[in-house]
Amino acid sequence: MNNQITVTANVNADSKKVWDFYTNPEHITQWNFADSSWHCPKATNDLKVGGTYFARMEAKDGSYGFDFEAIYDKINIGQSFSYSFGERKATVELKEKGETTEIVVVFDPENENSIELQKGGWQAILNNFKKYTESN
Repeated sequence: MNNQITVTANVNADSKKVWDFYTNPEHITQWNFADSSWHCPKATNDLKVGGTYFARMEAKDGSYGFDFEAIYDKINIGQSFSYSFGERKATVELKEKGETTEIVVVFDPENENSIELQKGGWQAILNNFKKYTESN
């Protein structure tokens, strides 16, 4: 695919904490949703090449939900990983910048929703991650 989308956040935490909070299912369920009317009731993460990342995202009122599942292609523990989900791919990279860590997510867009909507949704999830990580 072309026109990859990039979202970023600067998290006031060291890269070790950011990595842990981004990859540990105990934490993933606390931040992996774009809006407070949604939640992530279940997540699993087999963090190895060929391993599966799984997250269930649902509207709190039960009106809608979906599963996000990806297979890890490459992992550099504590620094970056890439995964495939269907025909699409994404890469997550952590860059320690003094007392903060920049997290950069680059992903292939899908064809159903606008680029702006997709970027906004993924950015909202990343912003939720930042807020959760900084407050815990």
